[in-house]
Amino acid sequence: MKIAVIGTGYVGLVTGTCLAETGNEVVCVDIDESKVKRMQGGEVPIYEPHLDVIFERNINAGRLSFTTSLKEGLNHGDIIFLALPTPEDEDGSADLKYVLGVAEDIGKLISEYKVIVDKSTVPVGTSDKVRESIAKNAKCEFDVVSNPEFLREGFAVDDFLKPERIVVGASSERAINLMQKLYKPFVRSGNPVIIMDERSAELTKYAANSFLATKITFMNEIANFCEKVGADVDKVRIGMGTDSRIGKRFLFPGIGYGGSCFPKDVKALHKSGKDAQYDFKILESVIQVNHSQKTILVPKIFSHLGKDLRNKKVAIWGLAFKPETDDIREAPSLYIIEELLKAGASVAAFDPEAMDNVKSRLGDSISFAKSMYEALEGANALVICTEWGVFRNPNFNKVKEHMDQKVIFDGRNLYDITEMRSEGFSYYSIGREDVIM
Repeated sequence: MKIAVIGTGYVGLVTGTCLAETGNEVVCVDIDESKVKRMQGGEVPIYEPHLDVIFERNINAGRLSFTTSLKEGLNHGDIIFLALPTPEDEDGSADLKYVLGVAEDIGKLISEYKVIVDKSTVPVGTSDKVRESIAKNAKCEFDVVSNPEFLREGFAVDDFLKPERIVVGASSERAINLMQKLYKPFVRSGNPVIIMDERSAELTKYAANSFLATKITFMNEIANFCEKVGADVDKVRIGMGTDSRIGKRFLFPGIGYGGSCFPKDVKALHKSGKDAQYDFKILESVIQVNHSQKTILVPKIFSHLGKDLRNKKVAIWGLAFKPETDDIREAPSLYIIEELLKAGASVAAFDPEAMDNVKSRLGDSISFAKSMYEALEGANALVICTEWGVFRNPNFNKVKEHMDQKVIFDGRNLYDITEMRSEGFSYYSIGREDVIM
């Protein structure tokens, strides 16, 4: 099948590349000329495990190409995916100016039947707005479909190629048949393609992300309460997770969620509720708790090192909002670094993938180390913000050799408390006993 993907951000690039992997001819469109040239030259502009392999393979096979011309993409594709940014507006709503702007241009350019697919995460009712925007100028038939993505950063390629489910919101049998044909290679194992109306499909994505964000936030509140009453959140988590009604996933406490999806989607659903005269009280609490959770370690840092950190160096392990990505959007590390810099600390950071993105944002206000151990040189404390695999089993003798003080603030509960005590570290984590040496 012939596909066009408008927008080559995280969702668009993964979508286009993975659709090409099953034999489709895909043209990806982006207005950023330098980015398109880089992709035409075989460079993947984002870090996502395994994407580079299939990206190169499909370019070489002639199934994946890139252009800045919307007209070229529309002339090529029978199915047009809109994978455009929907940034958070000042009031928390999703800003649809990019989606609706392109939709209006599509109406001016198409001359034969197309299926226009909303792949971006958009509020309920967006498919109607897209349809109206196209219809202003279109002189041919078209259908609009809502097809939300459920891609986890760090696992996006596997999630696309082996989806647990595919949600298609459509009211046209012609469009439904084309979407089922397109996705048939991805559901050979029997996972469902779920057909529903467009509005239900749009809400499904927001509901799923908001529920997961709520689950994370609830566990963080339990962890905070554990510290007050002397309980161990690890034991509570295991006791809860063995209940099949609850499940084991998303029960790990920490310093809050970040990224491009959860923060924006929870706020957007909360704002959509207000627009419909419905008050999502749970989501309001999730937003508030998650914001405060990102800096939950800061009072512990001040308690141990003092509030005046002008003569202190703090090492940061992990800058990305989660492992296996270079995405720093709403990353808790940035909030902690901001508080440390306000207190006068010097900060040295290491992350396997996200340092360039942080440097472009923070400049020279912090230093960036070539290795995790180099970041520790002369440090008075280590703060762990991201649970990269490389941080899970470090050489603690090396850690002690490089640090001036043996203090670890662990925002992801990577280490065993008994081991930290035996290694001689003062160790602060989330929802567990503090070890003070």
